Amino acid sequence: MRSKDDHSQLTTRDRAILKDVILTYIVHAEPVSSRSVAKQGRHGLSAASIRNVMADLEDMGFLTQPHTSAGRVPTHKAYHLYIESMMDPPAVSSEERRYIDESFSGRDVDPETLMTSASHLLSELSHQVGVVLTPALAETSLKSIEFVHLSERKVLCVVVSTTGFVDSKVIQTLEQVQRRDLVRISNYVTEQFAGLTLRQIRDRLLRLLAEERARFDRMLALTIELAEKGLEPGSGHDVLMDGTTELLAQPELADIERVRRMFEKFSDKAQLVFMLTECMRGQGVRVLIGEDSDFTSELDFSLVTSPYGVGDRPLGTLGIFGPTRMEYQRTIPLVHYLGEKLSQALASTFLTEP
Repeated sequence: MRSKDDHSQLTTRDRAILKDVILTYIVHAEPVSSRSVAKQGRHGLSAASIRNVMADLEDMGFLTQPHTSAGRVPTHKAYHLYIESMMDPPAVSSEERRYIDESFSGRDVDPETLMTSASHLLSELSHQVGVVLTPALAETSLKSIEFVHLSERKVLCVVVSTTGFVDSKVIQTLEQVQRRDLVRISNYVTEQFAGLTLRQIRDRLLRLLAEERARFDRMLALTIELAEKGLEPGSGHDVLMDGTTELLAQPELADIERVRRMFEKFSDKAQLVFMLTECMRGQGVRVLIGEDSDFTSELDFSLVTSPYGVGDRPLGTLGIFGPTRMEYQRTIPLVHYLGEKLSQALASTFLTEP
């Protein structure tokens, strides 16, 4: 019996038959029999000979047999091998490229709208779930800050990052602050801290607060109070999702219990954020299949992700989530291209701002 782990043990014929099984299963979502492979007539082998090859592939962990009399289905190991060395060169079609380019070509589009468009495009073009991990504001760099008087002791703080993301919150002050003082504080914080991340600014403010002069300089103390409250990091990353209903048409979700587990997974935002944040740390496209992660293993699904950002700085991750039999030849280049286009659109938005 051949090794269960060494891919080099696979012959050219083994690979060809395994590829046929994978592609057939991707299309039909039903266990593939040796007879159906033989009918394709590409291998010049009888159904019995192909059955023997498929049995060897099962012994090596590339195929599994759900039922004794049924055909076989690819394992996660088979999908990884297919992606790494058997898949035809992936590419986004010219029609899809044009459609994506046109979707990102509008002027004066804010970053939040661009990310929403990205999640929708991922779902629309793949018929799976499109996900986008939005930037954590605390890790973005400050472009400007403005404090606006609302009422006696309430102030609206509007923060704009260098990449165009906007955050606003109402903060409560210990005392009433005059409008002219709010303007002075806004200008001071913008001039002193522009280009730093919100986390770096808060660290500097805490050091200022520890200085002796902060106890006697009323305006400095007020500035520190407003900036510290206004630049509070908050909840960090968020996740945009589009197309969850697309999955309901998939054969894998014919079981209502599996549908329930899927929506439970989607509602676990913390786990989803953690996984997408981990994917952001790598370069290029990452593919998580089944047991590769806690999130994908329970549903036996896959996630294809790519980071996006401005310049050399990653801001988030986008991807496609769906059954393990997804069309990787389409989803991998689609995710990669959309990651590039979102990065370019965000950079363009930043550069064209006055």
